[in-house]
Amino acid sequence: MKRVRIIVDGRVQGVGFRYFVADGAKLYNLHGFVRNLADGKVEIDAEGEGENVHQFLDSCRKGPKYSRIDTFLVKEIPYYGFESFRIKF
Repeated sequence: MKRVRIIVDGRVQGVGFRYFVADGAKLYNLHGFVRNLADGKVEIDAEGEGENVHQFLDSCRKGPKYSRIDTFLVKEIPYYGFESFRIKF
């Protein structure tokens, strides 16, 4: 099992980015969360099977139609054991 924390910067708020990420997490059977940050960035914390995490990362790097990703920082962190994936508000 693998867990990553991702910080995405660019045009990622107000374009459906969190919902795009949540759909991708469901598709790749990942658990964790996604949330907007006060500075305009988006934070993603996701865990699951290693190959699924890699495919999820590839999907998130593209983003939804109206997004623009300027910075995509990924850090591997210790596995936590989330039970689902959710959008934090």
